[in-house]
Amino acid sequence: AHPFELEVISSGYSGRSAIERYIQVISQCPSLAVLAFQAALQLVLQMSDTNLYRALLSAYEQTAATSNGELPALSDIHALNQEWIDETTQRNQAQRNKLETELKTYTSNMIKESIRMAYRDLGDFHRNSGDQTAALKHYTKSREFCTTSQHVLEMCLSVLELLIEHRNYAHMSTYVFKADAALDATSSARAPGPGPTAPASAAATGRDKAAAERERVQSKLDVSIALSYLGQGNFEKASQAFLKVGPVKSLGDWAGRLIAPGDIAIYTTLCALSTFSRQQIRTQILDNDNFGVYIEQEPYVRELLESYMGNRFKLMLEILDRHSTRHTLDLHLSSHMANLTNQIRSRALVQYFQPFASIKLERMSTAFGWTIEELERQVVLLIQAGEIQARVDRQNKILKAKETDQRSALFARAIKSGEFMQVANRKLLLRMRLQQADLIVKAPRGQLTGHASEFMLPDIYG
Repeated sequence: AHPFELEVISSGYSGRSAIERYIQVISQCPSLAVLAFQAALQLVLQMSDTNLYRALLSAYEQTAATSNGELPALSDIHALNQEWIDETTQRNQAQRNKLETELKTYTSNMIKESIRMAYRDLGDFHRNSGDQTAALKHYTKSREFCTTSQHVLEMCLSVLELLIEHRNYAHMSTYVFKADAALDATSSARAPGPGPTAPASAAATGRDKAAAERERVQSKLDVSIALSYLGQGNFEKASQAFLKVGPVKSLGDWAGRLIAPGDIAIYTTLCALSTFSRQQIRTQILDNDNFGVYIEQEPYVRELLESYMGNRFKLMLEILDRHSTRHTLDLHLSSHMANLTNQIRSRALVQYFQPFASIKLERMSTAFGWTIEELERQVVLLIQAGEIQARVDRQNKILKAKETDQRSALFARAIKSGEFMQVANRKLLLRMRLQQADLIVKAPRGQLTGHASEFMLPDIYG
């Protein structure tokens, strides 16, 4: 019912990112499992990660076992390539021994820059061979031997790439903040001085290159912190962070290897629809020329946004449902789609009912394409959550907004104001009595006592 083309993966991703997405397809889409397995197999045999190869075989084997014979057995389409495993393991061991020997040599010679590069190379090696823990250990160890802020920045970016690959969202923010500080220090160090002998054109070119490099790094940091927020379910901050990402070209080598430009459009749109107001969606997304380039990567995203802004909620929900497979198979979105979809539906219901004092449930059900019973259940949940101030007339199938008695509300505010004034006066009288009895310790001359706030009335009308 919701076709998904494997070309989305083959054309948009490469390396480990593509393989893990194929594994996700194998696990959740048995109808595409064989094709996804064959495509992933071609990629994984070009890498040096035997653990990823075994994970691919295991994913297909589990899916085939639960398919009730609809899928061929693993042995029918691929035999375990033990020869490749042995050769890769042997090659990895030789490379590891070489790198560790170099590290020992540099450590004995106490050459800081060589030691840093040796730890970096070992981190890259373990990352490529699939040992995340060892890679993170060597990357962070290289921090001790960084002599410039540029070295710290490179280390942070390497760690962030590793964390994104393994979806370790909780630790991303730490390295983003470290990288931000290193980026500021690097930019300050690169800022060209007055240089009376340097030609103006050369200075301008240097500034342009520095600005372009800063933009590339900043975009990667924005993507990292946005994915961190998304992974932890903070959708509003995630959409704000994604909107800060620079042009597509600023993603550099991350485009396709870690994230596709179309992913940014999808993540931002879904998070914004679940948390942003209409005004924010209009000004920050639809009128944002920079983000419009990302939307062009996934044309249905603009249709989704415009249907929401035009109150065509039935069409909006149909578009969401039509692309639900694409969203559910995404590595970063899959665990949040149920929550995101519920929040988008809820905001749409609230927006639709806002201008009405009362409305028939039948009319609302037509607008959303739901049955009256399903709509009633959704509305009751929103009323219980305090999102809609209304009541449901189940007999006549009408949703009525609660009417506020302005006269009673005014009396309630006046009584509340009087109570606050009474409490403040009691405090004031008590303080006067204490001062008369010399029981008050006076503050030094010129220092505020901080007691004035005790007698200020709260803004009960706001």
